[in-house]
Amino acid sequence: MDAAPKPTDARYFQMAFQLLFLSYGILFLQWKAAWMEYSLYIGTGLLMQWAADSITSKKIISPLHWSSGGWKSALVSCFSLCLLLKTNRWYICVLAAALTVLSKYIFRYKGKHIFNPSAFGIVATILITKEAWLSPAQWGSGIVIFFAVCCLGLIVVTRVQKLDITLAFLFTFTGLLFTRQIIYLNWSFDVFVQSVSTGSLLLFSFFMISDPKTAPNHKAARIIWAVLIAAVAFYLSAFKWMNSTPIYVLVFAAPLVPILDWLMKAKRFEWHSTKSLPISKQSITQRI
Repeated sequence: MDAAPKPTDARYFQMAFQLLFLSYGILFLQWKAAWMEYSLYIGTGLLMQWAADSITSKKIISPLHWSSGGWKSALVSCFSLCLLLKTNRWYICVLAAALTVLSKYIFRYKGKHIFNPSAFGIVATILITKEAWLSPAQWGSGIVIFFAVCCLGLIVVTRVQKLDITLAFLFTFTGLLFTRQIIYLNWSFDVFVQSVSTGSLLLFSFFMISDPKTAPNHKAARIIWAVLIAAVAFYLSAFKWMNSTPIYVLVFAAPLVPILDWLMKAKRFEWHSTKSLPISKQSITQRI
């Protein structure tokens, strides 16, 4: 009998969809294409990932034989920087990409990195430099982007079987917004639709909080964690008038994940490409 085909790594789908969203923004939303910033994010991220993989494997890895999945994770994170983080300084792009990749190696607990790399890189860069920012308004709130992100995002999260955390976050966050805006404040339904259909919120829901390497291992723990993040993000945005609160809350809530993993035991996620390997041969891949 022929061996069963290996499932396609979901990170390929993530990269393809992120490129699609970036192209949509440039071509249809009339973003100013920041090619230098994009190049610095991606180039620095890949360079830092290659250096980290070479150090952890204790040998210089040839780029032509770079089989570790690290480059895939680095690209996914760097594309998130291209889509979300804005700055006018080239060196801030370098700093953001470096912080994004290095956070996976610096902040670890029992072989699992604590912070979502792109969320950490974005928040740390904004807080450190004061010269970078998130621009949720660039996405607008069109119904086309709403359905596109939802449909494509569902493909990604179902391939890594983490749809529970995305739905828990979205139902909680949008439910609280609906209660406040429609039921309590009696605002028009159009205001609610604009609030929940922004591209940045949907990208966060399907491509950031659902990151299987930084989410809690147990299903119930993931749901609790997502509901907590949604509730705090809603409070900060509705009552403290803060922008892009989900990303900030995701970073500051990350240290809770090891606690939830300790309280609720479950098997740790590994990418499909590593499941068939003995544990002793996963030393590089498990670091990403």
